[in-house]
Amino acid sequence: RRKAMLEDLAVLTKGDVISADLGIKLENVTLAMLGTAKKVLIDKENTTVVEGAGKKADIQARCTQIRAQIEETTSDYDKEKLQERLAKLAGGVAIIRVGGASESEVKERKDRVDDALHATRAAVEEGIVPGGG
Repeated sequence: RRKAMLEDLAVLTKGDVISADLGIKLENVTLAMLGTAKKVLIDKENTTVVEGAGKKADIQARCTQIRAQIEETTSDYDKEKLQERLAKLAGGVAIIRVGGASESEVKERKDRVDDALHATRAAVEEGIVPGGG
């Protein structure tokens, strides 16, 4: 499963997976084998790649391959993990820039955007009822 995620990341950044299993040693790695992205954000639990150098056609081909694996597998757990990989690979990243005339105005707007993001995530995860307030 980890190797598959590394392959997804390689497709996204137009890099190569570096692994002893593939016969590639760390000593033999060249700069051309490394992927690129405009920005990569890493924290304790997540890695976010912004504008990876991977070609859209390659990413779509990888998504098609994962969809085929979802159809083939019989395990619910494997299906769920494959769907998560597909969502991460096919999903995009939004960058929201917040500005204002003063520092307090910027802070207020950032708080509003943060509240809206949390409300949207909750609605996606738990669902909504029209007119439910």
